[in-house]
Amino acid sequence: MRRLWLLFAQTVTICLGILFIVATLRPDWLHPAPPQPAAKPEPAGAPAIVSYAQAVAQATPSVVNIYTSKHVNVPLIPLPPDPELERLFRDIPGFSKRRQSTNLGSGVIVRSDGYILTNYHVIEAADAIEVALGDGRQAPAELVGADPESDLAVLKIDLPDLRPMAFNGEHEVQVGDVVLAIGNPFGVGQTTTMGIVSALGRNRLGINIYENFIQTDAAINPGNSGGALVDTAGRLVGINTAIYSETGGSLGIGFAIPAPAAHNIMEQIIKTGTVTRGWLGIEPQDMTPDLARAFNLAQDDGVIIASVLRNGPAWKGGIRVGDIVLALNGQPVRDSIGFLNQIAPLQPRQKVTLTIMRDGKKRDVELQVGIRPRIRKQ
Repeated sequence: MRRLWLLFAQTVTICLGILFIVATLRPDWLHPAPPQPAAKPEPAGAPAIVSYAQAVAQATPSVVNIYTSKHVNVPLIPLPPDPELERLFRDIPGFSKRRQSTNLGSGVIVRSDGYILTNYHVIEAADAIEVALGDGRQAPAELVGADPESDLAVLKIDLPDLRPMAFNGEHEVQVGDVVLAIGNPFGVGQTTTMGIVSALGRNRLGINIYENFIQTDAAINPGNSGGALVDTAGRLVGINTAIYSETGGSLGIGFAIPAPAAHNIMEQIIKTGTVTRGWLGIEPQDMTPDLARAFNLAQDDGVIIASVLRNGPAWKGGIRVGDIVLALNGQPVRDSIGFLNQIAPLQPRQKVTLTIMRDGKKRDVELQVGIRPRIRKQ
């Protein structure tokens, strides 16, 4: 019996040793992988790699490089910090030297007869504007008109066989859409970067008076201004305008003017040379929770009228300081920026209805829209 027990113990020990060696060196023998389903064959003609080459090829011939030059007076010695003294010193003969300054940017051919969309700040105060196409051709450009309040300008060149870029039409841009930014960053030549639409309706950035930007993380660098933001079909989604950066380089936060707004402004400039916007002659202020409680309002939507221009459209219609605007033509008014954007598309002499709160009571007031006065730069 003892010999049998000893033989059994030795057998168990050897088996455990073999099991330990197998578990250490070849664990797959103990846990075989489950059978994998057969891979489905790729459909005929399906691309193995995602590429936007077709969209780039469609869009790049319509994107141009813009070179501007202007003459500036450069002081020969540092100017005093006082503005009056600075102006006095600038008028002294020989105090400054006239030099030529150059700037670069991008633009988009939007019509086959030579019209180009770009940013106003690209061509602002330029003495001469030169446009270079992707095929190597160059031509001087004429400034048709500009709208500083939206930072857009329209140029025109006289060259044959131009390829205009198609607008994205009725396609609604959504957050998450893949977009391509095409321009001439840092003057290195035409460059394409890729990203997505990060946000829509960005405002309160202090860039323009009227702001309704597309935000994208596609790299936009100095020189990209005025270039195209396109979708994966090569259609124009927006005009690249600005970046958020503390260093001057791209940090993945860029802003573009939506194509529908740019198209509307372009058509007005081509037709009349200017942009006409609705105007009521009021200064709105955002309704804060504290103001809402003070006026016994259930919500803090709407705007409060901070000032009214005497004899302006709102004044003639009976709007007074302290009135709270809740709706314009039945559309809710959320804040002051949104309210200005609601007024801007209105046509002069058009009748509109403001729903206001005065003395705790709602009432409708009918106004006739005026024409927004043009801002004169000093």
